[in-house]
Amino acid sequence: MSIEQDIRRIGERAKRAASVARKASTADKNTALAQIAAAIKASADTLLRANAEDLDRAKTAGLDAPSLERLALTRASIDSISEGLMQIQALQDPVGQISQLSARPNGLEIGKMRTPIGVIGIIYESRPNVTIDAAGLCIKSGNAAILRGGSECISTNLALFQCIQSGLEDAGMDSSWIQLVQTTDREAVGALLRLDDLVDLIIPRGGKGLIERVSRETRIPVLKHLDGNCHLFVHEDADLTMAQSLILNGKTQRYAVCNALETVLLHRALPQAFLNELMSALQAKGVEVRVCKETQA
Repeated sequence: MSIEQDIRRIGERAKRAASVARKASTADKNTALAQIAAAIKASADTLLRANAEDLDRAKTAGLDAPSLERLALTRASIDSISEGLMQIQALQDPVGQISQLSARPNGLEIGKMRTPIGVIGIIYESRPNVTIDAAGLCIKSGNAAILRGGSECISTNLALFQCIQSGLEDAGMDSSWIQLVQTTDREAVGALLRLDDLVDLIIPRGGKGLIERVSRETRIPVLKHLDGNCHLFVHEDADLTMAQSLILNGKTQRYAVCNALETVLLHRALPQAFLNELMSALQAKGVEVRVCKETQA
């Protein structure tokens, strides 16, 4: 079977699964998330062995340090991934929510209702946590997903995918709800991008080259980002304790990720004591702080 045929079969299964997923109850979706979270915790040793294989190959291939950090799993990060699913489970079910409800002069009420999109193709690079984040969010929102991770984390993704499949089956759900492209051939990305009759949305998560390729090669609607140049502005009336907490979390929780905080903009009326305390807190975390002339003064 060619790659094109294989990806089309995945798309066809996803389309069938999406028609069931959109009608799944909140209880069923939450059960599936809990089962997957439990499977991840129970499979920690297997996940670490698979991740070690990926790390060995990545180091041999000369992958840079930030990419290696994003690729690596630890027992703590596995627990965090599992806990992330439980946080998704705790979210309110978005399906069926109605917003912007208004009454017309004739008494008719009109609003916007949230409904599942259908089949979402998610293409990403060396971030194994995205495999679970994407699967969890699609399950909660009643969407089927086709996941295509980077070749550098294929062993880890396959092990995580087994947890997803196991969790879905234990919850009595169709395992085709979430599918993983299991080849590292780059042609698989092109084949996925050509499934405009089966896939309703593509979400690329990665570097500029990936985003540009997806935008160029597909007719499927794309939800995309570009450069992760993340800013935070602190207004003069802000809760300064919260502001400092957000800055430290945004910058130091994980330094290598693309959505780490890069620039902080401070209102000129903020007290000097806040700036001094913030600088000390960042430097204590090993952050190099570069400031404008006015801030230096």
